Amino acid sequence: MANDLLFGIQTNGIKHAEADGMPDIDTRFRMVRDAGVFDYIDKTPAPDEVEQFRKASAKYGLPVRAGGWFYTLGGDDDDLLRHNLELAKDLGSTVHNVQVTAKNAAGTPVTNQDVVDFYMYAYELGEKLGVEPCFEVHINMWSEDFRRIAPVARMVEAKGVPFRMTLDHSHVIFKIDNPDEQDIVSIREDVSVGYLVLDPTQPKAVTTEWIEAGWVRHCHARAAVPNNPKNTLMSHSDGSPGRGVQYPFVQPKPGDYHAPWSEEKLELWKTVIRQVMAFHAKDPSATLGQISTEFIPNPDYGGGCKYSLFEQGVACAVWMREEWAKASV
Repeated sequence: MANDLLFGIQTNGIKHAEADGMPDIDTRFRMVRDAGVFDYIDKTPAPDEVEQFRKASAKYGLPVRAGGWFYTLGGDDDDLLRHNLELAKDLGSTVHNVQVTAKNAAGTPVTNQDVVDFYMYAYELGEKLGVEPCFEVHINMWSEDFRRIAPVARMVEAKGVPFRMTLDHSHVIFKIDNPDEQDIVSIREDVSVGYLVLDPTQPKAVTTEWIEAGWVRHCHARAAVPNNPKNTLMSHSDGSPGRGVQYPFVQPKPGDYHAPWSEEKLELWKTVIRQVMAFHAKDPSATLGQISTEFIPNPDYGGGCKYSLFEQGVACAVWMREEWAKASV
């Protein structure tokens, strides 16, 4: 089926509570296979992990279909991107998630033209290698200012090539009703007057624009809610709490989450998943190929958590498969 949809998991999320530590690579692959709900692994392994990933992939029948990394323009990261795309080809990946930091190696904010130039470099490399680079919407990256994504996409398309992005809408959802987060990239005024619409249930929502333009080639599924609670369980080096771009998908056990939990608050995040699936089900070009769950540690996400990241990812994948079954009828 041309419009089939695969579901995977980012390997940083194949662990239980933070205190339990990260299982070894073979154990992680086994956990994913035994869960029975994932089609692939999402990871660009470190150089000393490549052979372990290759062996575990073959042993457990789980392809490393996707991976990703972050890149700073103006330094040596052109070579890093080439290396990672060659590794992706070697491992059999079809997409490579690309995060471009908001500032270049000299500490200067990157321009839209800078991003377009890097996109074209990545696109041409990817075409030669059979791997599709997908530029991600993400905090701390150029794309955290959501107003920039459509102009960059149209600049790319004007060159006669497709714009491919990774949609991680948790980075959008958590800024809803969150003035402090909106102020980080100076979007609060545009949100207040309706020039930038974050709520996916409203007309002209920014996530709807990206989906209906056919730009979404890869998707990360990490739940978040409007005005998502900050992660007070893990701080940054300056002492500030994690920004809070992760919310448990299913109710944690008592004492396992540091804030009140409500399933109802997840509805806007779920809405975008449903919209992505509805578009893909009717998309003749079958642009979207896969969705990776990404419940992860680190301060801005689930660092210090007591709930199982892996169990949250499994529950999310089960739900997404149910929603895809409905959408693809």
